[in-house]
Amino acid sequence: MAHYTPPLRDMQFVLHELLRVTDTFKTLPPHAEVDIETVNAVLEEGGKFAREVIAPLNQSGDAEGCTLDRDTHEVKAPGGFQAAYAQYVEGGWPSLGCDLAYGGQGLPVTLNQCLYEMLNSANQAWTMYPGLTHGAYECLHAHGTPEQQQTYLPKLTSGEWTGTMCLTEAHCGTDLGLLRTKAEPSLDPSADGSFLITGNKIFISAGEHDLAANIIHLVLARLPEAPLGSKGISLFVVPKFLVAADGSLGARNPIFCGALEHKMGIHGNATCQMNLDGARGWLVGPPHKGLNAMFVMMNAARLGVGMQSLGLTEVAYQNAAAYAKDRLQMRSLTGPKAPDKPADPIIVHPDVRKMLLTARAYAEGGRALAVFTALLIDQELSSTDKTVKQDAADLVALLTPIVKAFLTDNAWIATSHCMQVFGGHGYVREWGMEQFVRDARINMTYEGTNTIQSLDLLGRKVLGDNGKKLKKFGALVQQLIDDEGVNEAMSEFINPLADLGDKVTKLSTELGMKAFGNPDEVGAAAVDYLRVVGHLVFAYFWARMARVALNHADNGDPFYRAKLATARFYFAKLLPETAGLIRTARAGAKPLMDMDASLF
Repeated sequence: MAHYTPPLRDMQFVLHELLRVTDTFKTLPPHAEVDIETVNAVLEEGGKFAREVIAPLNQSGDAEGCTLDRDTHEVKAPGGFQAAYAQYVEGGWPSLGCDLAYGGQGLPVTLNQCLYEMLNSANQAWTMYPGLTHGAYECLHAHGTPEQQQTYLPKLTSGEWTGTMCLTEAHCGTDLGLLRTKAEPSLDPSADGSFLITGNKIFISAGEHDLAANIIHLVLARLPEAPLGSKGISLFVVPKFLVAADGSLGARNPIFCGALEHKMGIHGNATCQMNLDGARGWLVGPPHKGLNAMFVMMNAARLGVGMQSLGLTEVAYQNAAAYAKDRLQMRSLTGPKAPDKPADPIIVHPDVRKMLLTARAYAEGGRALAVFTALLIDQELSSTDKTVKQDAADLVALLTPIVKAFLTDNAWIATSHCMQVFGGHGYVREWGMEQFVRDARINMTYEGTNTIQSLDLLGRKVLGDNGKKLKKFGALVQQLIDDEGVNEAMSEFINPLADLGDKVTKLSTELGMKAFGNPDEVGAAAVDYLRVVGHLVFAYFWARMARVALNHADNGDPFYRAKLATARFYFAKLLPETAGLIRTARAGAKPLMDMDASLF
């Protein structure tokens, strides 16, 4: 059975030594009193919940899965999930980052993101239930009417009710402009402005379950005579049970689970086909502007998926490293390292180390990026300085597709490597490694495939504003280069960072010029381009982490020695991938588009 230990030391390193988050909190009025002790205490307790309560349910939940009663349309989550969720609610964890006005604790997004990394390491399928709920909370908090906020937010904040987002239909995934679900005004004068929603949704995570008393669905649908395409989509809040004026639950709304998807992974989460047959729903935001409102939840989900993959990368690494130090197999090529044993532990072999260090570098680099992005969100939400708010918003917009796509691609690589460390044992269930691989694969696909994220990064976030957002991140890179360029001890990190920064600038300009003549050039280069920029971001953080480690190089702490060794591995063995990616990005659309479609 897989084990998990919350990486509190590395989290504290990123929070307090690398990013000094409490210094930023002091500039944000809602969080000015959040100190290091508070941060550490919350993470320690959150880690304890993840390790002791939900991690033991991960493999059993995967094996059992969810079950649907076709007569009642009710779904039962795996054994232990309901009790764990009740304990989660009792501990106040759903309210951690929520508004004080609705019963929340008002703590920073940064802290909430760290909690979710640990929850995802412990049990991604279980964590999707509260994770989607927090996204629904954020959407209604930003766009709901005062009445909707008073009705739904306190219960979502407490975790008494959960939430979903209902977007996808069988004929349309990413292209939501094709959706057909209808919303017609209710003729019932007592319906309080509700609409009757009819249609079918698929792939609805946590769409039906027995963890909470009510489920609040956020549903995209079309009003009568709505414009075609994405400009004709409206957003509705559709509760499983109607809510009376006093907050009590009323009649069952006709939004039902018609079937459960039989999936490759995340078996413990109910992925539902949802059928709406005149279900009552209330408009959220203006008519035909539903995507604008839903993007709050979609962007939260994209960052959340990045955290899912970060969690899986970390837990897979932990288990593979422990196995490699224990498993005996052959002798080291340079002679026995454990002469008292019949063979050496496999960690002596260079390629095993390469696989482990790849996972470790992607986990620790991903953690730095994720916490940095969360801190930017805190600044965007809470800073009183307009320039700080705008710069933070621009960087969050730039980094969101990178968090989603680069971290999930890396997790697929890392979990596969970690399974490989186990050899044949990695392929059987009892060790837990094959589940991490299966669970990691979905993260590259849902909440906008990684190709969609790549198109968003290159087409919208870079070329769409002539590189304005990219230049803001480039300014951070340049500042580090200016600060450390004369520091000989940092040259092994700063020189390749500066080189890649120059290459990204040139590549961005070149692709922009080619796109003027042929928009397919963006589609041909986007995936490679995102991975190059992802490495630029990681190289920036790894250089910063190396600087902190070098400052502690003489104190004998093995943590800093390991950090420095991992930084050197990243620059030597992973960053060079960018050379090939830049070459393939420059190869253009012609090799892809020349062959006639009939020949495929």
